[in-house]
Amino acid sequence: MKKCKSTKRCFSVSAIILAIVGCVIISILVFKRGSSQGAKLYLQSNDSTNFVTLTDVVPDVILEIRYFGTYNFVGKRINGYEEPVALVTKETAAALKKVSDYLAEKGYRLKIYDAYRPQRAVDHFKEWAKDLGDTLMKQYFYPFKNKNVLFKEGYIASHSGHSRGSTLDLTIFNMATGKDVDMGGTFDYFGEKSHTNCPDITAEQKANREILKEAMEKFGFRNYPTEWWHYTLRNEPYPDTYFTFANKTLQL
Repeated sequence: MKKCKSTKRCFSVSAIILAIVGCVIISILVFKRGSSQGAKLYLQSNDSTNFVTLTDVVPDVILEIRYFGTYNFVGKRINGYEEPVALVTKETAAALKKVSDYLAEKGYRLKIYDAYRPQRAVDHFKEWAKDLGDTLMKQYFYPFKNKNVLFKEGYIASHSGHSRGSTLDLTIFNMATGKDVDMGGTFDYFGEKSHTNCPDITAEQKANREILKEAMEKFGFRNYPTEWWHYTLRNEPYPDTYFTFANKTLQL
């Protein structure tokens, strides 16, 4: 066996080899850890046992399920919306009943735009977002945004809290006027005016948003700051599970 002529060179080569081996080992560990976390975070289920049709528990709500129709940011009925119904977990329905009763005393009713959202619907949004040439509904929902920033800015996600069954998109309806209250922005508008604490709205509009926010928070919901209409039950029963069954009347 020949001796290395340069001790420094031998140490240098050894150091490089050790560094490469170390990087490989770290990469493998990170990959395994990430895969494990991903499996934990994105469990899927087709079991609707703990879900209810919202109107069975909260009969006073008004339904305007946008993704069953074509007036939404895609411009088509969204995959998985087979009927214009609102499904939620039993815990969410019970909490929302308290919100509904509370607001009814103040002369309001809740209007629901979306509740449970099947994972296949979220996948539909993802595919739509990739097609940068499809701008059918741009003038109505994202006139000042390019589609390529919608993921980055949090308006669309690969996994949605709606698919866990304890998130709702909603507003309030004034029973005295027979109209939705003025929130200073429309549902699913992709822009700063949709941010709950947007400063660029009137005092009345801010007060209206606060009526909804105060009622929802009082009975256990938290708001998503980017969207004034978006609320999730704080103690949701399935924080890591994304459901796949279709949005239609449940078979009892």
